[in-house]
Amino acid sequence: MQATAYTYDPESRSGQVLLDDGTPVPFDAAAFDAGGLRLLRPGQRVRIEVEGAEDALRITLVTLQTL
Repeated sequence: MQATAYTYDPESRSGQVLLDDGTPVPFDAAAFDAGGLRLLRPGQRVRIEVEGAEDALRITLVTLQTL
């Protein structure tokens, strides 16, 4: 699934992404670390992997979207 980075706190390595419908979904340090990223800037397109139902999505991986 694709999303756009919305917020990112480098100290906690957590933040939020916006799904394409505008829904914000938080991610934690474990999801950020799983993607192997060192930094994330708001506005970057990312690829995410999620668990759970639509009303309780949990991001398990955040990485940059590449073509």
